[in-house]
Amino acid sequence: MVTTSPSDPMTELATPVESPAKASPSTKANNPNPIAEQDAMIEIDDVSFSYDMGKTNVLKNISFNIPAGKVTALIGPSGCGKSTLLRCLNRMNDLVDTSKVTTGQIRIMGQDINAHDVDPIELRKQVGMVFQKYNPFPKSIYENVAYGLRIQGIKNKARLDEAVEKSLQRAALWNEVKDRLNSSALGLSGGQQQRLCIARTIAVNPRIVLMDEPCSALDPIATARIEELIAELQEEFTIVIVTHNMQQATRVSDRTAFFYLGELIEYDDTTTIFGNPSVTQTEDYVSGRFG
Repeated sequence: MVTTSPSDPMTELATPVESPAKASPSTKANNPNPIAEQDAMIEIDDVSFSYDMGKTNVLKNISFNIPAGKVTALIGPSGCGKSTLLRCLNRMNDLVDTSKVTTGQIRIMGQDINAHDVDPIELRKQVGMVFQKYNPFPKSIYENVAYGLRIQGIKNKARLDEAVEKSLQRAALWNEVKDRLNSSALGLSGGQQQRLCIARTIAVNPRIVLMDEPCSALDPIATARIEELIAELQEEFTIVIVTHNMQQATRVSDRTAFFYLGELIEYDDTTTIFGNPSVTQTEDYVSGRFG
């Protein structure tokens, strides 16, 4: 398993620090997040975010906790902020010079991920990401999976071989590619390429896997395979998925957060969000009345 060095600031993620007290039941009565999390992997506390240095917030005072070992779906119409929030969780938005968290904190295992001593590169070893459009490198299947490990300085062939095989097995791709590991990854089908990208992400053993509409470019058969894979990976990783597909959210997620115009409207167990939501706006969205 790949780990960070003891001197690395992100090593603190392995040791939760004291977090603010959870809201009392009376406070939660007017809160879109009614779930009292016991094992929160990610704590999102009053987060507002801007792409123009605070002039306009595209996320507005978002607060909810994402539990460890579960699949949490972020849903809502286009432009509601769900993908922006997802990219906040591994600081991908740092790549936009004018982006800024204007209020609040995001804590992973108790660590404020936007603290000055946190290296975004180290953070992304713990919080991997699978993108909407599968994006294998123009390299062999083997080198795609081994890429992150090589970046971390791992050169031992036996260790790389073991990690590549294990990652492809975890991504349910090993049996399909084991006889052509040195072939170009670009020769795989779309569904296989997306599973390869998942294998590449999990090869460095992150704690969290973020998925930004991972099935939007896939056919129904490939989509079903990715959904099966998500269920399998849940045993090892905390997964956060953005999806426009309401049926997919009901199939793969344990918790669902509904966003609209940069605000968190409601967050609860997926069965509650889709079967008995407490906010009319949520009911209108999941039933197809708008969005």
